[in-house]
Amino acid sequence: MDTNRTAERDRAREQLPPKTREALRAAHLYYMQDLTMDAIAHELHTSRSSVSRLLSHARASGLVEISIHSPLDLPSRLEQEILEAYGVGAHVVPVPDHATDVDRLERVALSAARILGRFVDSNQTIGIAWGSTMGAVSRHLVPKPTHNTEIVQLNGAGNLRTTGIVYASELLRRFGDAFGAHVQQFPVPAFFDDPATKRAFWRERSTRRLLDLQGRLDVALFGVGSPFAEVPSHVYQGGYLERADYEGLSRDGAVGDVATVFYRADGSTDGIALNARATGPEFHVLRRAPRRICVVSGRAKLPSLRGALAADLITDLIVDEGTARGLVE
Repeated sequence: MDTNRTAERDRAREQLPPKTREALRAAHLYYMQDLTMDAIAHELHTSRSSVSRLLSHARASGLVEISIHSPLDLPSRLEQEILEAYGVGAHVVPVPDHATDVDRLERVALSAARILGRFVDSNQTIGIAWGSTMGAVSRHLVPKPTHNTEIVQLNGAGNLRTTGIVYASELLRRFGDAFGAHVQQFPVPAFFDDPATKRAFWRERSTRRLLDLQGRLDVALFGVGSPFAEVPSHVYQGGYLERADYEGLSRDGAVGDVATVFYRADGSTDGIALNARATGPEFHVLRRAPRRICVVSGRAKLPSLRGALAADLITDLIVDEGTARGLVE
């Protein structure tokens, strides 16, 4: 029996792409046998630079996962303080204070993409809210094959300039490809012109199917929108809002949005007129998801982040160190 299993493994290994086979061997020698890159290069009859590229490929393709456990450093203390203050699990990303918001976003997105795999599994329904932060995360995803998993778009993306289909579908496709998941798009505008149109559209059976999926999420993944950040949230820079919309949000006391649903500093949404035309899920629907992962970078988003926490939208927070410090100060 052992001989048969060995033969099956050998046949399966031979069916892998040559680069994957070489990366697996190099990774095993480096991480499991503690060989130096020079020793691996000698054993594989290649150069040290080739070994370095194979190890990079092993990490980027998900063949190797690296976990860092440090209970003593500052980010760990921040994570504990956030847990005690807000009751959410935090993953604090070390970023120097002098970093620009653009660099900060990329570093947080890269870390978030590598952390995300631990939350994603087979037989899940995963909701994704499009935006600048999720776009950045999608570019760094580490593949993790799953089965019977669905990626569901949480809010429409069309406006007066574009249908939003190309933008949203590319973002969702990256998530679908990374996790081997089926993608369910939500082909509606980000905001309807008339609340009555939205109500009528929400009665359509084809729309109800998507809304029902949103109501059965296992995982929701989103950023928080803010008009104040150096890297503006996509909803604020992509032609989705007109002057009258901004004036209405100001009057209603909105500090940010999640999936184009706006809220105040205390997390409340009632009476914010624009929400009657928005296509994102109402917060009581979003809160049904057992795991709600929010990715945030930049202190300018602190008002939006605090509002989302007050609304009880977040179970897990991935955030840069400076913003985490601001949150607990």
